[in-house]
This record gives sequence, C-alpha cells and structure tokens, in this order.
Amino acid sequence: MRRLGYSPGVTAGVPTSTKVSALLVSAGIGGNQLASYLLNVLAARLLVPSAFGELGSLLAVLVIGSVPAMGMQTVTALRVARRDSAGELVALGLVTAGAITVVALAVSPLLVVLLHLGSPVPAVFVAVALAGVTFTGLCYGILQGRHRFTALAALLLTDAVVRIGGTLAGLLVTGTATGALAGTAIGAAVVATAGWVVCGRPRPRGHGKAHVSEVLHAVSAMLALVLLVNLDLVLARHYLPAHEAGEYAVGAIVAKIAYWLPQAVAILVLPRLASERGRRRMVPIALAVCAALDLVVVAGSAVMGPTVVSVVGGADYAASPIPVWPFALVGSALSLVQILLYSRIAGNDRWSTLLIWGAVAVEVVLVTGRLHGALTQVVTAAVVATGTLVCASAVVELRSRREPLHAPGDDRGHGE
Repeated sequence: MRRLGYSPGVTAGVPTSTKVSALLVSAGIGGNQLASYLLNVLAARLLVPSAFGELGSLLAVLVIGSVPAMGMQTVTALRVARRDSAGELVALGLVTAGAITVVALAVSPLLVVLLHLGSPVPAVFVAVALAGVTFTGLCYGILQGRHRFTALAALLLTDAVVRIGGTLAGLLVTGTATGALAGTAIGAAVVATAGWVVCGRPRPRGHGKAHVSEVLHAVSAMLALVLLVNLDLVLARHYLPAHEAGEYAVGAIVAKIAYWLPQAVAILVLPRLASERGRRRMVPIALAVCAALDLVVVAGSAVMGPTVVSVVGGADYAASPIPVWPFALVGSALSLVQILLYSRIAGNDRWSTLLIWGAVAVEVVLVTGRLHGALTQVVTAAVVATGTLVCASAVVELRSRREPLHAPGDDRGHGE
C-alpha cells in the first residue's frame, strides 16, 4: 500500500492513482446526489402537492432505513481490508437485508397512519427496496475494502441511473407515488444484483456473532451522525417562522455541500484504517485534506455570502441576509467528525459513538432551551454542538495514539 507522499509521478504530495480514484468516487457520489435532486424537482412538477408530500415522506423513510446499509458498508470495507472472507460477509449482508425488510414490513401499518397514506402498498414497496439498498451497501464495502474504486464509482452511478431512474420511470408511467416506489424497489434489486456480479459473485457462508455486533455498533454510530447532520434543520422548522425556516433550509444546503465535498476522502481512507498503523498514518492526512477542502467553502461563504445565497436559493432569497458561513462551518465540522468516527469504529472503540449521541443531546437542549428565537441562534447551537464534538473526538483519537503500537497481526483482536 503506497503512502500519501512524494514519489515519482506524484504532484502536490498525493499519488496520481489516489487523485484519479478520488475524482472517480467524487463523480459517482456527485452523480448520485444530482440524480436525487432532479428526482425531487421533477416529482414536484409531475405530482399534485398531496401526492408529492406522500412521495417525499416515504423517500425520507427510505433514507432513514438506509442507515443500516451505511453501517454494513463500513464494517464490510474494514473486514475486507483485513482479508476476511467475502462469503461470510455476504451471508451477513443477506441476513441484515432480510431483517431490515421484515422490520419495515412490520411497521408499514404504522406508516399508513403516521403519513396518512391511502394504502399500505407504497410502504410495502419501501420495505422491499430496503433489501436491495442494504445489500448494495455490502457491495460498496467489498469494493471499497479491495480498493476497487473505479468499480465503486461505476456502481454508484449505476445506482443513480437504475434505482433513482427507476423511481422516475415509475412516476412517469403511473403518475403516482406508489408507481414511483415500485420503480425504486425494482431498481434497488437490479443494482444489488449488479453489485454482487461486480464483486465476483461471492457465495454466502456462515458468519460470526462478532460481525453482527460490529454492524450494530456501526449502525448506531451512522444513525447518530445522520441525525446530527439533519437535526438543526428539523429544529429550525419547528421553532422558526415559516419564512425564516425557509431561509434556514437554504443555509442548510451550504452545510450539506461542506459535508459532502470531502466524501471521496472518507471513502478512500476507510479501508486504510483497518490496521492500527494505518490509522496512525492516515487519520491526520485525511483530516488535513478535509479541512483544506472545506476551508475553501467556509472562506467563500464568508466573502461571497449574498452571492452564495442567490445561487443556492434562487431569486426569492437574493435579498435575504442569511449568514451562510456558520452553516459551512457546521458542515466542515461534520466532515471531520466522520473521519474521526471511522477511525474509532475501525479501532473497535464502542464508547466514542456516545460522543455523537451526546452532541445530538447538546444541540437539542441548546435549541429547545434558549437558542430558538432567530436563525442565527439555531445555527449557533449547531456550531457549538458540532465544534465541541470535533474537539472531544480529537481528544479520544489522540489518547488512542498514546498506547503502544502493536505488531502487525496483533491489533488487540481487531483482525489486523
């Protein structure tokens, strides 16, 4: 495994192969995000408001239900990097996908009531889609752990075209949210099958209980992170007047840009965190790269705030005095938290996950207590919560580095 350093054919201290991988993965992530955005724009124009509200709420449920796929991907990437059997992981992926689908089917009657659905059918399609989405997360992890980043980028784009495109196709053919979600379920199954083929058609074998425990830990950590990424927007919607909440939503887009911009770094670095030596070498580099990328976003938001608001929000928000740089700061902090979280998951540190849940609690207490009278107060609470989390996570990471470095193959039972 090559280090990120100066060597023949390398510019700016980063190997050319790493740069190419980063660009390919960024293109895959960007294509996926763009497809999701276009789907929402087109759905808003094709459906009446009530139907669009139904589709939007169920797609939000799908996003929440995809958190186990994120945990599955994280654990799989680390395990494959440690040369674990792909067959055992495929078996675990199938069991996890089945369990998620069963749970989703069980709660579908509740969704009918909570979301005011006219039928349980769209909720059932969401449950079926989650099986494919979860197994695809396993495939992402296998490709990630094997450093097959070109194939990973291709599978990400396949997901954008087939699953999200299937949703749009179902919407165009039927003109209903149910038809759109049927397209989602079919597309997710196709992508999962394609992922299995790209991974070499690994056959499932028995899996150990330790793997299940790791997935549950990763899912808990990813759930906390996803919640923290979206929490301030939910709180702003609850406490602020409608117009100001809309302005906050524009600022939140800037936060998402800062958070998603370094995603390729997190994907590329994760399998290298599988060993203790890899973590000690790569975490500082990954944090520095993420900070450098997001520094551009924060500085640009501070210098060209009104222009950023106009570009992101459109003409309706051109005159809105939204201070977007704090939002960029929140997203930047979250991107650093993600790297530190991956490091602690790789190190099998179960307590570090509590730090993220603690940050969630801090943000809720701050906003529900006093910081909810204005947009700037809510985003200040988000800055305080995420900034404190970065500092606490960094302290935990530094403390782990004070322990003696173990020899290869003796990483305290972590499969090094």
